[in-house]
Amino acid sequence: MKRKVILFFFLVIIVVIGTCLYTYKDHRDIATEKESYTIATTQIFSEFQANENSANSKYLDKTIEVTGDLSNIDIATKSIVINDKLFATFKDGVPKNLKLGSKIKIKGRFIGYDALVEELKMDQCVLETP
Repeated sequence: MKRKVILFFFLVIIVVIGTCLYTYKDHRDIATEKESYTIATTQIFSEFQANENSANSKYLDKTIEVTGDLSNIDIATKSIVINDKLFATFKDGVPKNLKLGSKIKIKGRFIGYDALVEELKMDQCVLETP
């Protein structure tokens, strides 16, 4: 009987430790993570226009590298807009050397497509060298 009690407590401890390790994983570091896709902003936007469900299953919560022309910069919200289609927030603030209309390449986590305003969204972005 004593053996069964000890074995039961041992199993409970293992389950609790496993649950804690699963629940409290380290956060993803998008800057060092290998991108799943490298794509132009206009191309990914076209994919969402053609079939939103298919594009969501392909890109959602993946690290992607996107290229396009810089349309807008907002220092206060640490965000930029590329090709008037992709809204991206930077992890550590907008880099200071960006100029409107210039070609840009960023890497970040794709978080979705807003069909109402027809806008793609990314977060945790970092500037990649063109």
